Amino acid sequence: MVLGMSVATFTIVHVVISLIAIATGAVACARMWEGRRLDGWNTVFLWTTILTSVTGFLFPFNGFTPAIGTGIVSSVALAIALVALYGGRLAGKWRWIYICSAVFAFYLNVFVAVVQAFGKIGFLHALAPTGSEPPFAVVQGIVLLGFIALGVLLIRRFRPA
Repeated sequence: MVLGMSVATFTIVHVVISLIAIATGAVACARMWEGRRLDGWNTVFLWTTILTSVTGFLFPFNGFTPAIGTGIVSSVALAIALVALYGGRLAGKWRWIYICSAVFAFYLNVFVAVVQAFGKIGFLHALAPTGSEPPFAVVQGIVLLGFIALGVLLIRRFRPA
């Protein structure tokens, strides 16, 4: 049991929160791409990404796992994003610090989604049963390069008023 839910139910809640974080992260990045001010989409992205990390820590793990490491790194990135957004108000260097930390946290959500997809979806699992095969590495490489490009483009384009 986790928070009064079976592990299976808690897993579903965690996955739904994660998918909302990914979807709202895409919308928040699209709004930054268009040069729009950050709004409710960005707030939902940040808080659902925080909830993704928090709920991830609540799973009954034994010892340190890659998932816990990813959650810790994501939490640090999110803390930096919150400081840049609410403390620095995106002024000066805080703008690019926010973009880098928020896009990195978004990337980590997608990274984990890809890991889970290769672990749970039959045809993907058949391509990379251990997660160390070339198809998995190629997909993760494409995702990483895509997020690096996204971050660079957002740094160039996003100029909040």
